[in-house]
Amino acid sequence: METKVILTEKEMPTSWYNIQADLPEPLPPVLHPGTGQPVGPADLAPLFPMELIKQEVSQERYIEIPEEVQEIYRIWRPTPLVRAYRLEKALDTPARIYYKYEGVSPAGSHKPNTAVAQAYYNMKEGVKRIATETGAGQWGSALSMGCMFFGIELKVYMVKISYQQKPYRRVMMETWGAKCVPSPSPDTKAGRDVLARDPDCTGSLGIAISEAVEDAVSRDDTKYALGSVLNHVLLHQTIVGQEAKKQLEKIDAYPDIIIGCIGGGSNFAGVYLPFVKDKIEGKKPDLRIINVEPEACPTVTKGPYAYDFGDEAMLTPLIKMYTLGHSFVPPPVHAGGLRYHGMAPIICHLHKLGLVEARAEYQIPIFKAALQFARTEGHIPAPEPAHAIKVVIDEALKCKESGEKKTILLALSGHGHFDLGAYDEFLSGKLQDYEYPKEKVEEALAKLPKM
Repeated sequence: METKVILTEKEMPTSWYNIQADLPEPLPPVLHPGTGQPVGPADLAPLFPMELIKQEVSQERYIEIPEEVQEIYRIWRPTPLVRAYRLEKALDTPARIYYKYEGVSPAGSHKPNTAVAQAYYNMKEGVKRIATETGAGQWGSALSMGCMFFGIELKVYMVKISYQQKPYRRVMMETWGAKCVPSPSPDTKAGRDVLARDPDCTGSLGIAISEAVEDAVSRDDTKYALGSVLNHVLLHQTIVGQEAKKQLEKIDAYPDIIIGCIGGGSNFAGVYLPFVKDKIEGKKPDLRIINVEPEACPTVTKGPYAYDFGDEAMLTPLIKMYTLGHSFVPPPVHAGGLRYHGMAPIICHLHKLGLVEARAEYQIPIFKAALQFARTEGHIPAPEPAHAIKVVIDEALKCKESGEKKTILLALSGHGHFDLGAYDEFLSGKLQDYEYPKEKVEEALAKLPKM
């Protein structure tokens, strides 16, 4: 009985897969907020190194991973694919459940796959300093590590509620040499404006992005880095899905259902984009891909598909995506990495084309699922992938009812070792469910740019 499928270092993919080469329809253009025209390289140059700008719009199917990046990847990659035998037994399901586990990275999540790459490309262009935001702290800690490897100074604006809930994430960042401040902060005009309106604001990714972007464009030595949403970020994460595909091939398996969580979308898209290619090409037309988000921030399930800003202060270009409105501040649920008002354009486009589906889950049921996973498989999952675990259990129980032996692939994006405060709230009965405040969303959607 094989529990774990391992690839050797020599089997690690040496290129990232670019879904843009295979989309049945091209992505809607990113627009300049002033002119309404598609943005060009010159518009993005103040924020990103040119190589990442090229990757953002590239139509090449495969983009080679630089050897310096591969060398660092090998510290933890390839990551294991694990058969969840104990969970299957507990559920008494005929389904076969596999999880691709990214918690083995030094930062404890999938985020270093793009953090290392982004730090590398900035270093190659002589960038000395980067500004970024982080929700739950996974991205901030991963980029801190990436910048440490390449000698780049980093400032992280961390959503205030997560800064308070997860102090050890800040300590990780500082251990790797970064500076981390709670957002909204007094360090930027965007932060000061929010604090003037609401001194007790718990923050949002939209606000933190505004602060980081303002920081980057106000200094000649600084660029901006984003840990999700953008095309080049999802591109870097496809190493995960390519590995999973190779691992499943080794045991002559292919998923019927792929399930993962989405906040900005990078972790799950990184797993399923190499499989979407097969669905587009008709090799696996009945493949189901389920994106799971929180009911407290149900972007794809309840937001309109519209052009919106990626940040609260309206400093970013306009992106067509499912959105709850750039001024929406979600409730302070513990899945900090899923509290974003928008979604990766690639995921939104695939959803609009009917190639993927989405559903939303409440906080208490996802912690019940996380506990069941921890008490069968041993791993304590982060609250973010716990959303996906809830749906994996639901789908496995459907297989129990129907008798179908479906193969389910779970994107387990990171561990929950820094989320034990949330587990403590759940175990002590203090955790509450949140549903998005409809009137607040309507208020935010009223501020969508008129196109």
